[in-house]
Amino acid sequence: MTEDEKRSQAWIGDAVLALYARKWILKQSDITPKQRASVFTEMTSNHFLSSLGEPTAMEAKIGVVYESEGLQAAFDYIESKFLPVFLKQRNRQRRPGSYRNKK
Repeated sequence: MTEDEKRSQAWIGDAVLALYARKWILKQSDITPKQRASVFTEMTSNHFLSSLGEPTAMEAKIGVVYESEGLQAAFDYIESKFLPVFLKQRNRQRRPGSYRNKK
C-alpha cells in the first residue's frame, strides 16, 4: 500500500471509528451527555491510537476492513482490537489518585 493509499484508507477508517465511538458512547450509562465529547475525543485521538501503533496505520486498517468486509466487520474489528485497550486506559485514569480525578 502506498502512502497515499494508506492515507485514503485512514480517512475512511477515521470516519468508521468516529461512528463506532459515538454509538458506543451513547450505550454507556456511566457517560453523561456533558462527558460525551471528551470521551469521544479520547477514544478517537492520535494519542490513544498511538498506544496501538502508528495512528494513520491503525485508522487505515479499519478502513481496509470496512472496504473489504463492511461496516459490521469494521465495528467488530474495533471492538476486539481497540476497545479493550481503551477500556483499560479509561479504567486506569478513573482510579483514585489518577491525574483525571484531581481538580
